[in-house]
Amino acid sequence: QDEEKWDFVLVSDIHEVGSTKEIKRKKFLDELSKKGFTIKKIEDKKLFYGVRAPKHIFRKYQWLLRNPQDSRLQDSDAHHDIPVTTRIRIVNFILQNTVTPDLEKLRDLIKKNVFETMFPLHEKEEIREFLKEKWARWRDIFCQQPIEKIRCYFGEKVALYFAWLGWYTYLLGFAALMGLVVFVAGITVFNSSQVSKEICEANNTIMCPLCDQKCPFWLLSDTCTYARVTHMIDNEGTVIFAMFMAIWATVFLELWKRQRATVVTNWDLYMWDEDEEELALELINNLQHEPRRYQHSYLRSTIVLILVLVMIAVLIGIAHALVIYRVVATAFFTQSDFEFFREQANTVAVMTGAVLHYLTIIIMTKVNRHVALFLCDLEKPRTFSQRENNFTIKLFIFQFFTNFSSLIYIAFFLGRINGHPGNYVRIAGKWRLEECHPSGCITDLFIQMAIIMMLKQTISNLVEFLVPWIGHKIRSRQKRPKKRNMVLGEEEEPEDPCKKQWLSNYQLSEVNIFSLFDEFLEMVIQYSFTTIFVAAFPLAPLLAFCNNLFEIRLDAIKMMRLRRRMVPRKANDIGIWLQVLEAIGILAVIGNGLVIAITSDFIPVQVYKYTYSPCMTKNSTAVDCLTGYINHSLSVFHIQDFEPHTKLAENQTGIIWDKITEYRDYRNADDYSYTVQFWHVFAARLAFLILFEHVALCVKLIAAWYVPDVPQSVKNHVLDEKHSNLRKELRWVMPQKV
Repeated sequence: QDEEKWDFVLVSDIHEVGSTKEIKRKKFLDELSKKGFTIKKIEDKKLFYGVRAPKHIFRKYQWLLRNPQDSRLQDSDAHHDIPVTTRIRIVNFILQNTVTPDLEKLRDLIKKNVFETMFPLHEKEEIREFLKEKWARWRDIFCQQPIEKIRCYFGEKVALYFAWLGWYTYLLGFAALMGLVVFVAGITVFNSSQVSKEICEANNTIMCPLCDQKCPFWLLSDTCTYARVTHMIDNEGTVIFAMFMAIWATVFLELWKRQRATVVTNWDLYMWDEDEEELALELINNLQHEPRRYQHSYLRSTIVLILVLVMIAVLIGIAHALVIYRVVATAFFTQSDFEFFREQANTVAVMTGAVLHYLTIIIMTKVNRHVALFLCDLEKPRTFSQRENNFTIKLFIFQFFTNFSSLIYIAFFLGRINGHPGNYVRIAGKWRLEECHPSGCITDLFIQMAIIMMLKQTISNLVEFLVPWIGHKIRSRQKRPKKRNMVLGEEEEPEDPCKKQWLSNYQLSEVNIFSLFDEFLEMVIQYSFTTIFVAAFPLAPLLAFCNNLFEIRLDAIKMMRLRRRMVPRKANDIGIWLQVLEAIGILAVIGNGLVIAITSDFIPVQVYKYTYSPCMTKNSTAVDCLTGYINHSLSVFHIQDFEPHTKLAENQTGIIWDKITEYRDYRNADDYSYTVQFWHVFAARLAFLILFEHVALCVKLIAAWYVPDVPQSVKNHVLDEKHSNLRKELRWVMPQKV
């Protein structure tokens, strides 16, 4: 039965006899034969070559990487003890590093279309059937994952991904619950907020036009609903939730480190050395191999750094283009013939800008990948693991700026660099920059995040599942009639039992070395959305939690039913992603601190409440301390001071105009310079930012210290193992002295 199992299948087009491609293919297969590989050829529309490695290769692996406490020689049947995942990994390494007499490797031959592809086989074994029935099904969405069986079929790296994703989703449930509580608490103050009441009752407060060309003056009370939504998000609970998420991010990572240590200890991989593993595989493949030395080139690093900065500048430029779009779109919608677009010009511009931002994310993700790969090739990393780490860092940086540049602008720059009536900052001297709503900019950030997260978690996941599913269905239907014709035409020859299996595996969607990387990247970007700007969007953890429940099963179905078998990789952690997650945790503290201090109205409200409110100035306790806040936060503008090219709309019916309108800012009515209140608020924002970030970072450090990375049981297990090994070594020495 073992003789019918094949480690890998190589696929090639049928080339003409004597052609260059046919000769190169033969040379490569001859090199495999010299190493003792068994090769089986099956011809269909393509040529399929099954390869099986000789037993001595696995005996070498076992001997080189044997447990130090097990010094016995391996017997001739020891290769049966090697897991299938290890066999596939060893054979894959040898196939990838076998060199032909023309000094070409398999990846070179694939680029030249000598071979089309290569893949290990999904085989009808008990563990696969278990995973298909108990894991890769939508009905098991709330069931625990069989991590040990995933490891036995896909290897440690895939198992650790699902273990991390499951742990992340589990702890995300607590953050989602807290976010939901904060959001519901905000809904309860929907109608009771004093600030919202003042905006809704401001029937005589006339605001400056939203554009320069015949835009009408408007009443502050017109934005009553918008103000209520804003203060539903922007309240005291937001500050508590932001602090909670800063602590949550730290606790999550510390608990994951403990969980990971327990898991890999059970797998006997806690002390595993990746470099030793790679050197062993190199020697098994070629006994004359010399290890590639560590090297560093300052010139190459400088070039890569410059190119990375150029790419970041391009991504920031795209964010600027989105800003320009919103500015132009706002001006366009305010001139629209439709009353809805005129009245909601700013909101429509923000929403369409968010959709456009999502489209740029989709496009730039592909561009970023090619650029990151090009930069990795320039660096010439020593090992595949080092190349993967370099690629991860670069692509994450590019994706971070792609996803968050526009959000950073909305959060920290929108409405703060646009000037004031009579002296607006303009693009190309024509279109003036956007302004914040009188009730604050945080709702714009809320809308942007809500649209992007919902699109990413619906459209992206649908595409991620439907594309391979539809492709698999189409390929399967195309093959069915060909099978029947072949059987009818070749009745005298029984069909090779391997042919059906190889063809069915070939029809599945292709996987590559970065297939698992893509899943990690998707989740880490989601983690960034969930933590960095969570103060503006408390529902982000809830959306992420719901998405992840489906994501786990979606990934499982793709791997088990729609894709070819992934080459297993050995690992004892999630690699560089842990450092990326820790960096995001620090960015989350900074980001949420800035959102509360700058984007939110929390600080101006508190400054007014404890400095300028009736409670402080008149010692009045009979009224709400926020009474008068809106008038306090608005500045007066004289209509005659508008810029010359500004065309004002005709007076609206029912409004009695005078020479004064208002706008959101802290400026004097005579020369439009900043008032004392502005500097009070500015100082309070800065003080809060410093205090919040220092307290949050201190709490993070205390949490990291309080929760040990490695459980005591794991430390004691490693200690006992070392002690046992030393005692066994000593037993070999003592008799010799006697």
